[in-house]
Amino acid sequence: MSSLSSRLASTLLPVAVLMVAMASIQSGASLAKSLFPVVGAQGTTALRLMFAAIILTLVLRPWRTRLSKASLLPLIMYGLALGGMNLLFYMSLRSIPLGIAVALEFTGPLAVALFASRRAIDFLWIGLAVVGLWLLLPLGKTEGHLDLTGIAYALGAGVCWALYILYGQRAGSDHGMQGAALGVLVAAIFIAPIGVIHAGSALLDPALLPVALAVALLSTAIPYTLEMVALTRLPAQTFGTLMSIEPAFGALSGLIFLGEHLSTLQWLAILCIILASIGCTVTAAPRQPTQPLVPAD
Repeated sequence: MSSLSSRLASTLLPVAVLMVAMASIQSGASLAKSLFPVVGAQGTTALRLMFAAIILTLVLRPWRTRLSKASLLPLIMYGLALGGMNLLFYMSLRSIPLGIAVALEFTGPLAVALFASRRAIDFLWIGLAVVGLWLLLPLGKTEGHLDLTGIAYALGAGVCWALYILYGQRAGSDHGMQGAALGVLVAAIFIAPIGVIHAGSALLDPALLPVALAVALLSTAIPYTLEMVALTRLPAQTFGTLMSIEPAFGALSGLIFLGEHLSTLQWLAILCIILASIGCTVTAAPRQPTQPLVPAD
């Protein structure tokens, strides 16, 4: 009986840890939105990445990593993709609900997975993803439709997420865990001037620092650590399947913290994208697991 309880605990604990990580990421996104009226999405992104770079640099000590000419370009591209992903995602939150932004952004990793597959069943997941997008996009609608600019930003974040995966795999292979700190540092250097140009001296307001630090912790440091714990205790397929429900966490976080109510069709659209991602993960061909370097959002 104790052996069964021990096995059950060893299975449920990493699942619970991963759920907490996803809740932390989306809570951080909700909190970040409170900074938009003061420093804008651009300034918020800059603050988050700068604090995250400081935290990860202190924890992972990337100065011990040896850089080579061959590994430098993938690392820079990884950092640029990470910075662009964060900036475009926050830009989308200015005009569309959090859950919908996460669902649209999720098309990036979903596309990477589907493009790498050639089996008949994958057309089912493609179809589900298309249905989800069709229900979300304001095609032919005249009332109550989503903001097209916000949609474009969210889809752009998805493109950056896809590039983040492709270049992140190379950066992780070259630099291991230190690649995360180096990538976030590149992203901060890339985004900081944009935030400074947009928000100016408002970024130096001491009143913003606690919130900005909380956003960096909730959106990067805490979930990054928890995901690493879950990755060491869960099969790669299980990890990917569980991560597929993150758009639902985004929708719930938007509802609880921001009062963003979604229509039945919008919930159905998010469900279609979640099912497409889960199906793609479950039916994927076996491969060597790769560790994500940092959380996506």
